[in-house]
Amino acid sequence: MKRCDKMVEVGRRQFLRGGVIAAAAIPVVGMSATQAKAATNGALLEYPSSRLGNVKDLKVNEPMDVAYPDADAPGVLLKLGKAVEGGAGPEGDIVGFTTVCPHKGFPLSYNAESRTMNCPGHYSVFDCEAGGQQTWGQATQNLPQYMLRVDDKGDIYAEGVDELLYGRLSNVL
Repeated sequence: MKRCDKMVEVGRRQFLRGGVIAAAAIPVVGMSATQAKAATNGALLEYPSSRLGNVKDLKVNEPMDVAYPDADAPGVLLKLGKAVEGGAGPEGDIVGFTTVCPHKGFPLSYNAESRTMNCPGHYSVFDCEAGGQQTWGQATQNLPQYMLRVDDKGDIYAEGVDELLYGRLSNVL
């Protein structure tokens, strides 16, 4: 019988060494952002805290144009009129989303009747009341949602995004 010359012989020591290296990597994968930042000597980039508007500037079911985390990242703030997933403010009804489709980067439009963000390119639909969850279309990820905070004066701050913005390797440039 002819022996395959493409096989690699792995001895017991080499096998165990590989297992130890793999086991050592597991805690790094499960680190929190704070732990990862400490482990990398502060190399982890943090989102800027940016004031996007004030609660009094919002009208129920009317989008307010904003940009976050920088001027090249268009988005909207929405006051939905009922508490929703990821909602901020006194009533938990204020949400913010990018207005760039995560599939191919088409500009999204808000449909007030269905409370969805809709893509004209490949017809993806994102439910604003369900944290930007995709409900229809070609996109393979949900709509990036802003992490919002409202202070005691009613000022609305974005302090992060829960998904990667279209066309970027990092949301913070």
